Amino acid sequence: MLDLIENIEGREILGGTGRPTIEARVITCQGLAVEASVPSGTSKGKHEAFELYDGGNRYRGFGVRQAAENINRIISPALKGMDVTEQRRIDDTLIHLDGTANKGKLGGNAILAVSAACAKAGAASSKLSVFRYLGGLGGCGFPPR
Repeated sequence: MLDLIENIEGREILGGTGRPTIEARVITCQGLAVEASVPSGTSKGKHEAFELYDGGNRYRGFGVRQAAENINRIISPALKGMDVTEQRRIDDTLIHLDGTANKGKLGGNAILAVSAACAKAGAASSKLSVFRYLGGLGGCGFPPR
């Protein structure tokens, strides 16, 4: 049975180190509500996705309210109505929405939080653990390439 994305909410939370990070909450039409947050990176490689921070004085510039707003205003409407088990389609849509190589428009932190929350929701909807779901037993749209 299809389980469609009804809404996605983004919010700023404090991570284990006390530094702000982003949390995404996916709510489906079947009543699932699943959250995922992403750690804020301390080491940066040249190929890492761009973490979007607010700048300014709040949290020494590391607030993520803008990334949360990108989830609420841009990502959520774009993914609303999609089957939560179509992870490849969800991720492709996120990549297309951002349109940059380093995820600098919407923020890699916002994109990853949404992708992870959708994966967790897809697994729950499929009644599988996340590792089995993403490992190919759940049909989440990740066939071998």
